[in-house]
Amino acid sequence: MAIRLFIDGAAGTTGLEIRERLQGRDEFEIIVLDDAQRKNESARCDALYASDIAILCLPDDAAKDAVKLAEGSSTRIIDASSAHRVAEGWTYGFPELIGRENIANAQFVSNPGCYPTGFLALVAPLVRAGLLPADWPFTVNAVSGYSGGGNALIARFEAEGAPAFRAYGYDMAHKHRPEMKAYAGLKHGVIFAPAVVPAYRGMVVEVPLHLGAMPGEITADRLRGALTEFYAESPIIAVNPDANTGEILLESNASPTDSMALHVFGNEGGWHARLVAVLDNLGKGASGAAIQNLNIMCGLPETTGLRL
Repeated sequence: MAIRLFIDGAAGTTGLEIRERLQGRDEFEIIVLDDAQRKNESARCDALYASDIAILCLPDDAAKDAVKLAEGSSTRIIDASSAHRVAEGWTYGFPELIGRENIANAQFVSNPGCYPTGFLALVAPLVRAGLLPADWPFTVNAVSGYSGGGNALIARFEAEGAPAFRAYGYDMAHKHRPEMKAYAGLKHGVIFAPAVVPAYRGMVVEVPLHLGAMPGEITADRLRGALTEFYAESPIIAVNPDANTGEILLESNASPTDSMALHVFGNEGGWHARLVAVLDNLGKGASGAAIQNLNIMCGLPETTGLRL
């Protein structure tokens, strides 16, 4: 019997990409609301109750409302918004860090943010291993394609006279910061410097480190080795063994991918390191992660339908 799946917000960027990844998959029966129904509260409530799993591709407040609409049902929910990422009763949907069994058994799963996906993939395993101090004042520099900003930002970057670079988050209160701190196990919140560039998709997340100011004899090679061991069995996340990559590029017309590449660079003296994650903000940073979590929750191979 097919699994009944409802995508609430299927007309948005994330929802559309999820639908693309589900094309041709007979494990699922997709519950679809037409344009007249998709903003109708009663129709959405009926769809939520009728589904085995619902994926919310909505703004934060609308996602909270959808969860309220589903109260009393047995529907399992994957929320792609940031509304429940550090909320009690929700499982953080990063299988490589949280554990696949925890996601498999969860009713409520919150998809990670795109920027936190890169940051946590780099930092969380190293803090757990005791190689990076949990009380270090971490900074995160990151650039993303403009598709992650929703329809308004997409229109702005595709209009005549579009900006070449957009930096933001200067109020130091970006909504991604709480999950970075919580799931990396940090004592302090990170300083987060995000920016948008004129590429539709793609993301580079960088964490610079002054290893010489940290306790212990930590080197870039040790960090790279620890990450390589941590992700050795992952079919999605890979650590680049090359410590001498000359440059990292975001292509303006990059193809979709659900994989993520991690890099560790260090200077000759060993005092400095740069941790870098390269991913698709609509792939492992959004829709690909939702499909990975959906597969795990349904007892299916986690890479089914992914672009790797």
